[in-house]
Amino acid sequence: MMAAAKRFALGVMAVALVAGVAGCSGAGSGPNSSGPGAANGAAGAKKKAAEAAPRSAVRVIGDGSTAFTGAQPKQPAVRRLAPGQKPPQFVVFSWDGAGEDSQRLFSHFRKVGKKYHASMTYFLSGVYLLPEAKRELYDPPKHNAGSSDIGFNDTEGIRDTLAQVRGAWLDGNEIGTHFNGHFCGEDGGVGTWSVDEWKSEIRQAKSFVKAWKSNDPDLKGEQSLPFDYDKELIGGRTPCLEGQKNMVAAARSMGFRYDSSGVNDQVWPKKKEGIWDLSMQLVPVPGREFETLSMDYNFMFNQSGTTQGDPDQHEYWGDQMRDGLIQAFDRSYDGNRAPLIIGNHFESWNGGTYMRAIEETIETVCTKEGVRCVSFRQLADWLDAQDPATLAKLGTLKVGKAPKTGWASFLGEAASPVEGEGQGQAEAKEPLGSAGKQADR
Repeated sequence: MMAAAKRFALGVMAVALVAGVAGCSGAGSGPNSSGPGAANGAAGAKKKAAEAAPRSAVRVIGDGSTAFTGAQPKQPAVRRLAPGQKPPQFVVFSWDGAGEDSQRLFSHFRKVGKKYHASMTYFLSGVYLLPEAKRELYDPPKHNAGSSDIGFNDTEGIRDTLAQVRGAWLDGNEIGTHFNGHFCGEDGGVGTWSVDEWKSEIRQAKSFVKAWKSNDPDLKGEQSLPFDYDKELIGGRTPCLEGQKNMVAAARSMGFRYDSSGVNDQVWPKKKEGIWDLSMQLVPVPGREFETLSMDYNFMFNQSGTTQGDPDQHEYWGDQMRDGLIQAFDRSYDGNRAPLIIGNHFESWNGGTYMRAIEETIETVCTKEGVRCVSFRQLADWLDAQDPATLAKLGTLKVGKAPKTGWASFLGEAASPVEGEGQGQAEAKEPLGSAGKQADR
């Protein structure tokens, strides 16, 4: 593993510095005085100075793996649409199983996000913070303890991932979950899990983030993650987009506000079972007669069926994905303004062509007027702030269809004139109805 990125210096104790006490009044005062008057005066001044000194906002949680450090920085103000106001064009770039390895893609796309002012959602797999030596701590539903289809990690890999998770949150990005062992299919896969089994999986995903110092003694000196994960974790995406129904039933009682495990068209999201359904979406595949999910895996599956396809086609395949995503963006941007949801993996499939495609898509869309490249948390915050009548009207617009009467007329009476402000803040096993619509694994 390469050296870990520069780490956030997070203090764990409030330190009151008293630079000096001057001008104590009363009998016996002065720099060389002694006696009870001087002592009492000095003590009182010190007490007042200590009380006036600013206190650190840091509150260590548990074993110090996480800490409350105050409100997340770099979050946009949330405003309700005014009557007749055209909605922003939201775009969410998200990453399944986010971890930092020798490819350094996590750190790379953090830099890309900063360059183009794009907040993103990083779906962390809990086992990426669990060392191989402690694998037995993971007890997955319907599998033996210590099982995982994506393995575990080593100390350097955990340290590097922690550095990126820490930095990503401080940059204003969201840390969601891709859960743990990534089990797919009918033989014990997540689609077969009960509500209670999903609750166990969610609790374990949280526990590995909250106790990595205890689980790997070599990491005890590392700085805490600067958030309370019980409050930070408000959404996720299931492995292989399986098991959504029971997962949502479990997650809505455990603080989740959204889920991104479904499949949908490019339309305005609605709540399902009490939380926002921010599903993956079907987007064009230029030059072909079908649409596929807005994810790197799905383009790869439909183009080569393997991660190591014909090198002569790599550039074309990347261009095809980029152009498909931009076509999807354009039909929302010029049409119904539905948020565009895009999912990816930190993988160099087919020579890294899909990573290039995503970066070029970010550069193209996040720089346009009226576009907000946001995390799922930020999108959920905005949706929650809107007048329900406005969202209901937006939900009537079909894919790529703008209001026939124009935005001012269409939303002229839907929204309340009062603005609300606040701080916010893949994969399926069956074809989706036509050739080539196989979902992400």
